[in-house]
Amino acid sequence: MRRRVLYDPGSPAAEAAAVLLADEFDVQPWTPEEAAESVVLTSAPGGPAPGVRTRVIGVVDPAAPGPWPLSWYGLVPAGTGRPLVARTVANAFADLDAVADRSRLERELGELNAIGIQLSAERNLDVLLETILTKAREITHADAGSLYLVEDAPDGAPRLRFSLAQNSSVAFAFQTVTLPLDSESVAGHVALTGAIVNLADAYTPPPGSPFHINRWFDEHTGYRTKSMLVVPMRTPQGETLGALQLINCKPEFDGPLGSVEDVERHVRPFDERHVRLAGSLASQAAVAISNRRLYENVSELFEGFVKAAVTAIESRDPTTFGHSFRVAELTTGLAEVVGRSRQGPFRDLQFSADELREMRYAALLHDFGKVGVREHVLVKAEKLYPNEVALLKARFELIKRTLEKEALERKVSVYQFSNPGETAELLAKLDKELGHRLDDTDEILRFLLACNVPTVLQKGGFERLNEIAARTFHSFDGPKAYLTAPELVSLSIPKGSLTSEDRQEIESHVTHTYRFLATIPWTSKLRRIPEIAYGHHEKLDGKGYPRQITAHEIPVQTRMMTISDIYDALTAADRPYKKAVPAAK
Repeated sequence: MRRRVLYDPGSPAAEAAAVLLADEFDVQPWTPEEAAESVVLTSAPGGPAPGVRTRVIGVVDPAAPGPWPLSWYGLVPAGTGRPLVARTVANAFADLDAVADRSRLERELGELNAIGIQLSAERNLDVLLETILTKAREITHADAGSLYLVEDAPDGAPRLRFSLAQNSSVAFAFQTVTLPLDSESVAGHVALTGAIVNLADAYTPPPGSPFHINRWFDEHTGYRTKSMLVVPMRTPQGETLGALQLINCKPEFDGPLGSVEDVERHVRPFDERHVRLAGSLASQAAVAISNRRLYENVSELFEGFVKAAVTAIESRDPTTFGHSFRVAELTTGLAEVVGRSRQGPFRDLQFSADELREMRYAALLHDFGKVGVREHVLVKAEKLYPNEVALLKARFELIKRTLEKEALERKVSVYQFSNPGETAELLAKLDKELGHRLDDTDEILRFLLACNVPTVLQKGGFERLNEIAARTFHSFDGPKAYLTAPELVSLSIPKGSLTSEDRQEIESHVTHTYRFLATIPWTSKLRRIPEIAYGHHEKLDGKGYPRQITAHEIPVQTRMMTISDIYDALTAADRPYKKAVPAAK
């Protein structure tokens, strides 16, 4: 397209100079409304003034004293030949081009900087990919585009995933597919080799090209893929994550390409500037995708560690296995319901995705401190530990053997000292008495074993325990009580299976949890995990443990976790010391 040279209609010298350029430039008279990019020739210091898109050249009388305006780009003598005028005008256009290039460069750098900030801030991978392709098309004036990512196939071999496609001219249903990572396709070739491919016409690639163009989309939609630019998305470390494919550059047309004729009329090859811009954005995209994948890998690693840690802790107590996972699900579910509520005292309470994640981890790890509780205390299902039950049963076997021994000794005395006529009657009486005492001993043991089960004792049960504990038998090393003092304390537990010492140790798990979680260098978005988990056994009235704090000191996240913790404990059907409470109740 011919560039415009304007002349001041009031200046014959300027008009004469402009006429010399009519074969090369679009020469026209200047008007005050003129705004298009041009070079203006004038002889009058008060004539046309230069602007951002114009340069003024003075055509002056060499003998005139001047001075000439400093805003003029240059001077040429009136009546001079064409070469000097043409060279000065060419220099003026070069200066306009330099300014335009500098302005465009500043604008493009600004756009790339803004895109980079947007890409680095985006955490959703799907949105990130959409942003990358959209921005790439915008800065290169591409009508369509595709994005391909390198991934590992199930067998571990790399492959290419057709992850996203956009087209301003054709509506279509996109479906992701995978391709071999080879040079059969343009995207595969670029991702495999790291080379940039810039085709003026995709249907006629350079001779010897290893790739071919798949025309399936064009044949089924009537679209015409012409100019194509494919750049690799490569990290600074040299890892190629995929390929960015841009189609049909239309720098001077904003509408859809509705026909093949529109493509031929408006589509241009991608120039070097487009190649640089696309390459720069592709590099930014690779860094953003790499960072996002790294973030996801770290998150998955941490998620796996948390789950493994919780599973390991809960494996120590099979009766509560799965409890922490259920509490986490209940807590986050309750938080989501609270966030949707528009009534009541919590109607203004909202939780972000990060806050829900923080709450979930706190719930998952709320019982982690049980690692510091001795296992036999942690899994204690009855009032006496299994070894204590075995010892109790062994003692009662000894009591029965002692009773049999004492009865046998008395029988010997009967044989030695009684009237022979009375021996049989006395022996029968001793056998009957021994039978009663043995039955009584067995009944006492059954009662004690029943007391060992963590249920509420019937009226009088505690008094009978004290009565039994006061009974003694004659062992080989002296008198022994039927029950030891610790056994009496344990069997007298009114509710549950824990003594006060056991309960204190169990309750210490909350402090252990806090101390453990407080040692982890949490990110700013997860920093409240120790605090949230710390209060899950506190109560609104200050009667909880371990700190006895009251309602206003307990975070609302902790309150929700406590509700979920209690609910799961009440409804659990696998607790040996209690029956499950129906969910409706």
